[in-house]
Amino acid sequence: MRIAFISDIHGNANALDAVLKDLKVKEVDKIFVLGDLCFRGPEPKRSLELVRSLNTEVIKGNADEWVVRGINVGEVPESAIEMMSIEREWTFSQLDKNDINYLSNLPTELILEFEKVKIHAFHATPKSLFEVVQPSENDEVLKEKLMVRESDIYIYAHIHKPFIRYLDGKCIINIGSIGLPFDGLGKSSYALVEIKDETFQTTIVRVNYDVEGTINKFCESDYPNYEHMIRVLLNAKI
Repeated sequence: MRIAFISDIHGNANALDAVLKDLKVKEVDKIFVLGDLCFRGPEPKRSLELVRSLNTEVIKGNADEWVVRGINVGEVPESAIEMMSIEREWTFSQLDKNDINYLSNLPTELILEFEKVKIHAFHATPKSLFEVVQPSENDEVLKEKLMVRESDIYIYAHIHKPFIRYLDGKCIINIGSIGLPFDGLGKSSYALVEIKDETFQTTIVRVNYDVEGTINKFCESDYPNYEHMIRVLLNAKI
C-alpha cells in the first residue's frame, strides 16, 4: 500500500494541483491531509474545494482554527498579530458558512493501522495545534512532545521543514508544506509511506510547481500583505 500525507497548503491551490498530479502518477492508494488548508494564500476557496474533493480523512491545523475563530494574543508574535488578523479576515470573507463549519468540525489526530504498522498523525503535537517541534530538538523533547501513543510511525506537519528521523526503533516524519515551504527549497513537500508485508519505507517527496503562477494570483487579488507573502514564496523561508 502506498500512502501520501500532505499538509500546510495555505491557500496555494496552484501548488496543490501539482502535488495531486504527482500523486496520481505515483498511483498512491490513499491520501491523508494534516491541516492548514486555506490561510495565507491567494486561493483559499479553491484549495478547500480540492481537499474536500479527495473524499479522505482531514485533520485540523492551527491556521484552520484561526480561520474559524480568529487569532488570539500570544499565538503569534505581537508585531505580527494585527496584519495576520487582517489576512485572516480576508480569508474568512472568501469562504461560506459551509466551509467554516467544515473547518470547525475537523478532528485533530489520525490513528491508523495498515498491515500491523501503526501510524499516529497530527498537525503540531498530539496535545496542541500550536506547539513547535523543530528538526533540531533533542531526543527527549521528541519523545515527550510527539511519541505519546504507541506507534511505529509518528507523522506531523506545522513547521514547514520536512525531515525523517529514527528514535528508539520508531520513525518520526515531518512532511513539510505543500504551499509554503520554509526550508529554502521552493518546492512542495509531502511524505510517502509504502507498506508491504508488515514492513515500511518512508520518503520525503519534493514537487516543482509554478511559483510565478501563485505570485500572479496574489498580485491579481486584493490579498492584504501580499508583498510579504510573495517574498516568502520566493525565498521559501519565513
